[in-house]
Amino acid sequence: MPFRYGIATMTAVPHAFLSVVIETAGATHRGIAADHLPPKWFTKDPSRDTAAEIGDMVQVIRRAMDTARDLAAPTPFALWLELYGRQAEWAEKQGIPPLLAHLGTSLVERALLDAWARARRAPLHRLLAEGMLGLDLGEIHPELAGSRTADWLPASPLAKVTVRHTVGLSDPLTVAGIAPEDRVNDGLPQALEECIRTYGLKHFKLKVRGRIEEDVDRLERIAGVLDEHAPEDYACSLDGNECFDGIGSFVEFLAKASSRPRVSGLLRRTLFVEQPFSRMIALTPAIGNLRQGRGERPPLIIDESDAGTTSLATALALGYDGTSHKNCKGVFKGVANACRIAQLRRAHPASRFLISGEDLSNIGPIALPQDLAVQAALGIASVERNGHHYFAGLSIWPEAVRDEMATAHPDLYCRPSGGWPRLAIDHGEIKIATVNAAPFGVSPVFRPESFATLVAT
Repeated sequence: MPFRYGIATMTAVPHAFLSVVIETAGATHRGIAADHLPPKWFTKDPSRDTAAEIGDMVQVIRRAMDTARDLAAPTPFALWLELYGRQAEWAEKQGIPPLLAHLGTSLVERALLDAWARARRAPLHRLLAEGMLGLDLGEIHPELAGSRTADWLPASPLAKVTVRHTVGLSDPLTVAGIAPEDRVNDGLPQALEECIRTYGLKHFKLKVRGRIEEDVDRLERIAGVLDEHAPEDYACSLDGNECFDGIGSFVEFLAKASSRPRVSGLLRRTLFVEQPFSRMIALTPAIGNLRQGRGERPPLIIDESDAGTTSLATALALGYDGTSHKNCKGVFKGVANACRIAQLRRAHPASRFLISGEDLSNIGPIALPQDLAVQAALGIASVERNGHHYFAGLSIWPEAVRDEMATAHPDLYCRPSGGWPRLAIDHGEIKIATVNAAPFGVSPVFRPESFATLVAT
């Protein structure tokens, strides 16, 4: 199903697998990671050719792989820190932005964590809580020096999370709004009202474009559907898609939205607004005074601007309320950011500091459970999931892969009418006990050759 986000509409996307073998204590262990390579997200340049952007993503992944081959370190964190620094230095010389460059770093990092978890026979949350990763929080946030993740993160990972369902810019809202030629007919719900009924959804991520009249009109239509079909306690977030040119235009949008009773009610249910400003200005004083009207608007967080280890500190100094976590931006960085937010919340109980859970439209069998394992360990209870909506479950993978995942993770996946596995969303939630018990979210030991190779790069 087409997914329109920002300046792009996704109808097909490459999915990359990366495998590592580590040697530790005289034994070797394999780990794997995977993710989409989505054009117009890591760099939002409308003039760039899609194939060229995918080539850039492959380049940064290969660079991180080549660098990692030569590295030895006493702990996973020490190896990641060295890799991160070398990748950053190379990217700066090449003029490659950090968000893109560290897609490569994060894929190696995730495969490394998978291998280490299998070597230690311990799930991610235990590795974090018991200090088995060598993570030094002070290396990322000096304010956390001397503390441990156990000081800030939940004692146990979440057993379930609420799905925050994305409503893309081209998503149909009602069944009546789907033209016959646009009906997907794959057995999954397509219109927003169908999705709410099928999955019992109660949290929603609503995309806006920065075109104030159009945005408010669409939000009014969405609010109508939610008010009619969603539970009474539904909530939402707004994704600004970097479309506002400063706090002035954003305040104008909020004023226009507040003037419509139905949209005003939607704003009162809004948990936060994600990355409303272009990354070109988002972390500069050019955005204006973000503390303006702070108590009268939803919290503001960064997403695409969270490109480096100092991004959160810069954002907080400018008046943002937090950031997002998604694995493609880095696991160690996300863990440290969550600890820093927890530290601030503890020091300022009345504050609105937060870290949200977002995704890269990710899908199983690797990327989605690994991301959920991190979200659960960080205690992020409302997590954007949209891969279940725009992709037909695990149907694209070989049957053996589908069977292994459905058998190993029966709480995460279901098989309606004996078909291919899809996310088991019930009352708007997914259960992740098997994800938390797995080494790094995924119980089966997959190798890249387990998957059908469509394109060899």
